[in-house]
Amino acid sequence: MKIENLSDLRVLVQTAQAGSLSGAARALGITPAAASATLKRLESQLGARLFERSTRALRLTPQGQTLLDYAGRALDLLAEGESLVAAEGGALVGLLRVAAPSDLTRSTLLPWFDEFLDAHPGVQLNLSVGDRPLDVMRDEVDVALRYGPLADSRLVARLLAMSRPLLWASPDYLRRHPAPQVPQDLLQHNCLTFHRNGRHHRLWRFARQGQWTQVRVDGDRVVDDASLSRQWALAGRGVTFKSELDVMQDAAAGTLVRLLPDWDTEPYPLHALMPSGRFVPARVRALVDFLAARFDALGVRENQGHKSPS
Repeated sequence: MKIENLSDLRVLVQTAQAGSLSGAARALGITPAAASATLKRLESQLGARLFERSTRALRLTPQGQTLLDYAGRALDLLAEGESLVAAEGGALVGLLRVAAPSDLTRSTLLPWFDEFLDAHPGVQLNLSVGDRPLDVMRDEVDVALRYGPLADSRLVARLLAMSRPLLWASPDYLRRHPAPQVPQDLLQHNCLTFHRNGRHHRLWRFARQGQWTQVRVDGDRVVDDASLSRQWALAGRGVTFKSELDVMQDAAAGTLVRLLPDWDTEPYPLHALMPSGRFVPARVRALVDFLAARFDALGVRENQGHKSPS
């Protein structure tokens, strides 16, 4: 059987969010008995149990989690459609849930987000900043900006920029420590490392004339927020290995200096990741298009194959 009533999906979503039938009932203005009957009807229609019930709590089953993922996006899409019909001129409306790397957000994205919100006053931004990647399929994220190669084929991805991690240090640090001439010289330097995608990023790779070499670096501090690695480098505390996008303003001002300029490094793509290509709200597509145009203007986006939201 098929789901017959859209309001049943709202009960599912509210129950999952509240963790109880009574909480869902209060949010929806119905009785707990009505909420319980709705869930039982849904389970009967689908022929699957959606929640594991105990005396203390409700817990989603795998089937319930699958339906919840699609129900939440479907309700969001319907709400946006209703708002667009009601809004004069079809203005963009609704909540944008964005996850982005910490340093890129502070150095580049913040004024762009301001510009986008000024142009679309009906949009609200919920921004999650950090270097620990969220699960785009499970967490409440509309679009995640993420560095590195793609690992999840279930996601819709759009290439925003193609940069490379480069070595940087402050002029003050270089006055006290001779600049490295080859990668192995980094063993004599205080290297500021950080966790990327949940892993300690301390194996730095370089190439010259097609020959690759790697150095396992070390230093007196490690951090899970890469923006602090940049701050330490600016303060003359050591050498950092970061995307040129993250330090563009520092490089232009001369507060950070690139090291080993004759050596190549591996490409470091930045993608916009979305959980589904079928239910991408107009506000999400508009933001991704806007960011792609801004990165195009910087000259750091290459025409490589990718899947675009439709």
